[in-house]
Amino acid sequence: MNHAELKKKALANPETRIMYDDMEAEFSLLRQMLKARQEAGLSQAEVAARMGTKAPAVTRLESSLSNGKHSPSLATLRRYAQAVGCELQVTLIKSENI
Repeated sequence: MNHAELKKKALANPETRIMYDDMEAEFSLLRQMLKARQEAGLSQAEVAARMGTKAPAVTRLESSLSNGKHSPSLATLRRYAQAVGCELQVTLIKSENI
């Protein structure tokens, strides 16, 4: 079974689908962060040096968004953005569920 098939099977479960959908903001941010780091041509160690921290901290930061176990502070996300040559923007969007 490949990744797409496994994902489709898992998301067929309504409870799993709800949890997956609830994490869309984190997944979206993670994709943006990884893309920005890649486009900047930087390794995690290089980003860490620019942030004034160590590489494992950047690894934890990037992985925390995919596992939902930790919510990084805005200050940390801002430092990451600056390290990869970006600017952090936070927006509130009216929910369609209200």
